[in-house]
Amino acid sequence: MSVPKRKKDVSVKDEVAGLCSDLDIGFRVFKVDSPNVKDTYYAPAEINQQMLLNMESNIKPDRTELDLFFGCVLDLGLMLSHPYKCEQLEGAVVYTYNEDDLVGCFDESISIDAIIAIAERKPKRVVFRDDSFPDSSMKIKADTLFRLFSPETKVMVI
Repeated sequence: MSVPKRKKDVSVKDEVAGLCSDLDIGFRVFKVDSPNVKDTYYAPAEINQQMLLNMESNIKPDRTELDLFFGCVLDLGLMLSHPYKCEQLEGAVVYTYNEDDLVGCFDESISIDAIIAIAERKPKRVVFRDDSFPDSSMKIKADTLFRLFSPETKVMVI
């Protein structure tokens, strides 16, 4: 039995290039994994000094910003099929989900200018990493800026 000869492998996009130039043939694949945050529930007797030093960031070290972003999408009960984009905004990497339903910035440091730029967009929800802020006064400033520029926005920190 002989194997039938195939035409040269051609992508779907190449085949329909003349019909539709802006065809989106992409799709998303998600894998179920453990939560993005470290386990922080320990009995007092189980904690030592080194463990406290390792708890400075509650995000697991192998997680990407996109992992954190889609973790928030799932936590908020948003549909995974909506569009998202990634862009630079005042030096920060910002993820926007479904026309500002959710905006996430997971940089390890965020500037006041980036916070203001995000707040001026008036998203429904915004999420930041806890360790994006060097201290609690910066978190308070961020919350104050959102109350000033976008009082309807729900501000969250993971």
